[in-house]
Amino acid sequence: MYSMKKKGYCRFYKQLYWGDSVKHHSLVRWRIKNGRIQPNVFCIQKPLSGSDQLDIINCAFLKQPYFLENPAFIYGIAGSYDEALNLLVRMTDEASRAGFEGRIRDYLDYLA
Repeated sequence: MYSMKKKGYCRFYKQLYWGDSVKHHSLVRWRIKNGRIQPNVFCIQKPLSGSDQLDIINCAFLKQPYFLENPAFIYGIAGSYDEALNLLVRMTDEASRAGFEGRIRDYLDYLA
């Protein structure tokens, strides 16, 4: 019988940003990758449109079949939308201090 290995719904940034309220990082990461819905978990992802910097989405959004063929690229995981905004502010501050003001994705790609 033919067996196809499942890629998962997403890929993760090597230096993944974590919200303080998120516990059991490896379990949360596994659940997101395998499409297990966690209603209070939000992801900061590479945007689907090229003109945006980053998107904040509820991880349930990744359960769509589209993401099995086109895995999302996740930069950060937070326990609430507000915490995701705080992570985004932290990323922006770090990018500005490193000379990448207004170019968060360039900064993250530079670190990778």
